[in-house]
Amino acid sequence: MASSLHQFLIISDLTLNTFFAEISIEENLQQFLIVLSVSLSVATISRFSSWFRQIPYTLLLVIVGLGLAFVNIRLVDLSPELILEIFLPPLLFEAAWNIKWEELKKNFIPVILLATIGVIISIIGVSFSLSHFTSMPIAIALLVGASLSASDPVAVVALFRELGASKKLTTLLEGESLLNDGVAVVAFILLVGIPLGQNTFSFTDSIIQFTTFVGIGTAVGLLIGFGISYLTQRFDLPLVEQSLTLVSAYGVYLVTEKLGGSGVIGVVVVGLILGNFGSRIGMNPRTRLVVSEFWEFLAFLVNSIIFLLIGDQINFADLITHLDVIFVAIIALVVTRFIAIFILSYISNLITVNEINWREQTVLWWSGLRGSVSIALALSVPTILSQRQEVIETVFGVVLFTLLVQGLTTKLFLEKLNLIGNQVLKQEYSELLARRFALNKVLDYLKSIPLDQTPEIDPEFYGYEEKLIEGQLENIKEKIVDLQQKNPEFKTISMKKLKENLLNIEADTYAELILKGELNKDLSPILQEIIAKEQ
Repeated sequence: MASSLHQFLIISDLTLNTFFAEISIEENLQQFLIVLSVSLSVATISRFSSWFRQIPYTLLLVIVGLGLAFVNIRLVDLSPELILEIFLPPLLFEAAWNIKWEELKKNFIPVILLATIGVIISIIGVSFSLSHFTSMPIAIALLVGASLSASDPVAVVALFRELGASKKLTTLLEGESLLNDGVAVVAFILLVGIPLGQNTFSFTDSIIQFTTFVGIGTAVGLLIGFGISYLTQRFDLPLVEQSLTLVSAYGVYLVTEKLGGSGVIGVVVVGLILGNFGSRIGMNPRTRLVVSEFWEFLAFLVNSIIFLLIGDQINFADLITHLDVIFVAIIALVVTRFIAIFILSYISNLITVNEINWREQTVLWWSGLRGSVSIALALSVPTILSQRQEVIETVFGVVLFTLLVQGLTTKLFLEKLNLIGNQVLKQEYSELLARRFALNKVLDYLKSIPLDQTPEIDPEFYGYEEKLIEGQLENIKEKIVDLQQKNPEFKTISMKKLKENLLNIEADTYAELILKGELNKDLSPILQEIIAKEQ
């Protein structure tokens, strides 16, 4: 009898656990669908009004989230694990996948300076200002400084692309953010033990730990990035290759963190390699397009959720309580950002040929927004610290200021400093060149089809299709000539595009031969050396 009762209790306990687990899963799914529905509604509605279209989509989500928080509607708890382990890898990978190595290489010196020394200046400036002008202890202020040292360019970069800002500005901002996220996370990990009394700050130990974090992250990123690049040379399966990029983004992050390195650095490295090397040697053009579209969708989805939740997490009562500390942190961040941008740009201009002028420096200064990484770091402050809530509210307040004030006024800076110029026309011109190139390839293919091998198709149909394409090409040619006459400097864009197309054709040919088994290893494009000698 006792044995039967014991078995009954065990079965009942298992049944209850299963029941509550199912309820939890259902509630989480409902929350996810509500968040996604609100986000997509904002995306849709924002396209209906010209006024809304002037505001970056991510900032609209923050504003909507603030509105929900104001009426005390909480969609879901935003945990640091959710951001760091689920949201952050795809955001970093997508940005690294799309950034062009050639552009990054041109601006590598200023990017490295801003992502390393710039982070140090930010941490020192913010933390010492808070400890000097408020009652916040220096150990806690250092955590605030580390949390706020990571920039988030998502909203601004979207604005840059929409307005047609220069590639240099976009690359500088994206490149800095990609690398300084990793540096900021590592700095936070090194500093979080100080207020807990677990360790004291040592410059030598910090350098060793920092080098270890970055070194492991870089090594794992290189290993997996090149490994997948050479693996995808051996087959042509678009869905498998797309899945491998997703696995690599999350896999690198988790493996690197387990090994004691920086998962952020690992994801950035693997994204750069697969986007600039692996996609060229192991993927055909169609697969590259499919993978790029997949990551564009994933980044849109993640950003839609995370920026809405940032606004939704704001507690207005707590923000008002810490208003003095938030004000000091905002002033300190803006001033230290100004110092870092102008001093480090001056140093970069002395040692590189790719000069950053004062107008570009001004936009870089003002567009240094803070976002998801800063929020995640603040939320990850250990709960045993009595000042944890103050850290969180301070960081939330500063993030809110940068997103709403700086984010909404960056367009004004671009216009007043004349940094938009004819960038929109340049973009239009580049698109016309791309269309002409693509339609010429279509026309060549159509003309190469032997008519006797396709007897089921009327020969007149081929002629009709050729005339349609030739008509489109003539229309494009007229637009190109018109833009060239009004903007003679656009001819250099044509020459640059021609060189890029030649390099791509040569690289794609080698990749195709490897896939067919006619070539054992990838060959570096010989045209690259020839073109480099011309410059």
